[in-house]
Amino acid sequence: MLNILIFTVIALIAGYLLGYFFRRYVAERKIQDAEAKVKQILEQAQKEAQDKRREAELESKDLLYRMRQDFERETKDRRQEILNSEKRLAQKEENIDRRLELLERKEKETEGRQENVRKQEEALKAKDSQLNALIAEEKERLQKIASLSAEEAKQILLNRLNEELNAEKAVFIKRQEEELQGTVAKKAREIISLAIQRCAAEHTVESTVSVVALPNDDMKGRVIGREGRNIRALEMATGVDVIIDDTPEAVTLSAFDTLRREIARLSLEKLISDGRIHPGRIEEIVEKTKKEMDEKIREEGERAAFEAGVDNLHPELVKLIGRLRYRTSFGQNALQHSKEVAFLLGVMASEVGLDFKLA
Repeated sequence: MLNILIFTVIALIAGYLLGYFFRRYVAERKIQDAEAKVKQILEQAQKEAQDKRREAELESKDLLYRMRQDFERETKDRRQEILNSEKRLAQKEENIDRRLELLERKEKETEGRQENVRKQEEALKAKDSQLNALIAEEKERLQKIASLSAEEAKQILLNRLNEELNAEKAVFIKRQEEELQGTVAKKAREIISLAIQRCAAEHTVESTVSVVALPNDDMKGRVIGREGRNIRALEMATGVDVIIDDTPEAVTLSAFDTLRREIARLSLEKLISDGRIHPGRIEEIVEKTKKEMDEKIREEGERAAFEAGVDNLHPELVKLIGRLRYRTSFGQNALQHSKEVAFLLGVMASEVGLDFKLA
């Protein structure tokens, strides 16, 4: 009986231990399964996060590409609009100049015709007065001759011959003056032709755009800057339009003011060479370039005065002459045109025996 009890107790203890270890095994297995599931969930979450991040990167790149395409298309359209506007303005200026020239010519012709009519009317009135005076004079003379002696009649005849001789002499002098004027006009044309032949001037049409070369296409992005801030800073500092299109390794600057366009071109070249391109640096370089351009304008004025043989000019006048280097008239450089005119006047003065330097 005791053995049965001991066996029963041992069996209970063994059953309890077996159940305890079995439950512990089951619990550990559940924990392992839970940890594996948590790990799987974490890995899945990480994978989904990476997929979403890659998807977001692709979307941002695609958005950036579309924005760049839109910007380049708008820039190209803007450049085309500017070019079309420039062409239209040039055509309008040409038409206006042509109409003004035609109006001035017609006005001069009308004034000339009116002047000729007025002169003819005055001449007719004068001739009519002279004719009436001559008729009256002849009547008076005839009345006097009828009552004069031979000597007195002879004296009157001599006086009339003297008057006729003076009239013929005046006609002869007038004819000689007209012939002399024709000779002088011919000589003047010869002098002008000689001066033009001696002035071998080149004529080049100034453009309203300047092209700045880039070392590579990557530099375009640096010139544009974040959201185009570098372009806006350069446009505000110089007053020119910066055009970036599909042209490889090039940036176009557009402005009717040649001086502003030259300042923008030199500033952009310095920025590209320096490599530091941001709004603050742009303003600094533009201000420095403006000061350099003031000195260059003064040098251009002094050089032009020296070439023309003019000394002791006022400094402000020298600066004004230098500024002509960056001004155009009908597409021609104003300073070059002024030097050509000065040379032509000097040559013509020399041909007629006057002072070349004074002319």
